[in-house]
Amino acid sequence: MSEARENLTYERFGTAIRELAQTIADDGYEPDVVLSIARGGVFVAGGLAYALDCKNIHLVNVEFYTGVGTTLEMPVMLAPVPNVIDFSDKKVLITDDVADTGKTLKLVRDFCLDTVAEVRSAVIYEKPHSLVKCEYVWKRTEDWINFPWSVLPPCRKSGTPVTPSKDAL
Repeated sequence: MSEARENLTYERFGTAIRELAQTIADDGYEPDVVLSIARGGVFVAGGLAYALDCKNIHLVNVEFYTGVGTTLEMPVMLAPVPNVIDFSDKKVLITDDVADTGKTLKLVRDFCLDTVAEVRSAVIYEKPHSLVKCEYVWKRTEDWINFPWSVLPPCRKSGTPVTPSKDAL
């Protein structure tokens, strides 16, 4: 893995969401449902749902990354898993912050593919080796991405020692 880092700020994230939403709108895609892959996709889903005027947002919790460059063998959906019937005959936009390996996006896409009318995906970043080639991408990069929501360590009660996030190193 490259030592280079892509640093996304909250300000750049706002720009990325508006530009990504405009690309989707210009393409004529009007999702009925925005399906967020938690946790990073929650931010993307909220921004795109507002920008595209889609009020139906669902969330699927998927665990895959355990640290910088370390993952489980395969991604796993965590409870509560959405009821796929909620997506019947709907146009679904799956959102995540990054398509790195693409395994998480593939898991979620495969989960709803046979039920929905159409499924597309939107990410802020896509890596060249991703298994899933997203329809909507703000930027392609090979670098590790420092996202503003995950680069700092979790908040703790005042006075409790805090160690830097592995992602910030």
